[in-house]
Amino acid sequence: MLDVTRLRVLVAVARKGSVTAAAKELHYSQPSVSHHLARLEAETGAQLIQRVGRGIRLTEAGHLLAERAAEIITRLDATAEELAAHVGLRSGRVRLAAFPSALGTFVPRAVRRLSAEYPGLQLSLIETEPPEALRLLRAGRVDVAVMFRYDDTAPEDTGVRMLHLLDDPSYLVSPEPPGPLATHADSMWIAGCDRCRSHLLDICAKAGFEPRISFTSDDIVAVQALVAAGMGLTVLPGLALSAHRSAAVEVAEIPGSTRHVFAATYGDPPYPPATEALLAALTEACPT
Repeated sequence: MLDVTRLRVLVAVARKGSVTAAAKELHYSQPSVSHHLARLEAETGAQLIQRVGRGIRLTEAGHLLAERAAEIITRLDATAEELAAHVGLRSGRVRLAAFPSALGTFVPRAVRRLSAEYPGLQLSLIETEPPEALRLLRAGRVDVAVMFRYDDTAPEDTGVRMLHLLDDPSYLVSPEPPGPLATHADSMWIAGCDRCRSHLLDICAKAGFEPRISFTSDDIVAVQALVAAGMGLTVLPGLALSAHRSAAVEVAEIPGSTRHVFAATYGDPPYPPATEALLAALTEACPT
């Protein structure tokens, strides 16, 4: 049986044209390269190398074997990479950070798909809002961060890569069928987290008024209960309403008010197989 290491040496000599150059590429000594070539000739029973002055050249048999060896080595290397990826997905781990309404909607679908395809892959989940998720990503404590932005500009950190997952419209939530946003200028309002509060202020400003905020809560169940009780109006994204929609409230989409949801990674691809698998699962799980 032909020795793969010696075939690699022959391919390097054929590619570089000399023992010296091949030895440098392979990080071998010149005597070691010459030894491998001699052993390969003994194994094949064919003359592979011909001395020409102070150099060498491949014989016809040498060229034939070098061509076939290059094909074999390419296939072996590709197989090794595929096997490493397969083993990594069978026994590796991947860490995900995501905001609450993502965890309440499409993330579980992605987790189910990932678990079905790679049952040995360990997945850890962290619930956190986008600013903290980004800090975890930069610190290397998570591999993927599902986050949202109310604009579609690139992040300030050029090391962050953003894979667009979906666009999530905003809805006006009221105890009765709501009219246009501008007709509620005198209403009381319930705000959410800092980013959501800023978004509420922004869309109300575009409608020509500043909202009077009476309560603040990040709990979408509590917020809708307060709206149903007549304590104020609120604005919620579609994902939040998909995760929980109270039967006691009415909603209406606010035109031109959308947040963009991304899966963020840090650093340049290619990413580890487990990270790539998670990104694919998230993409497949997102509503179209």
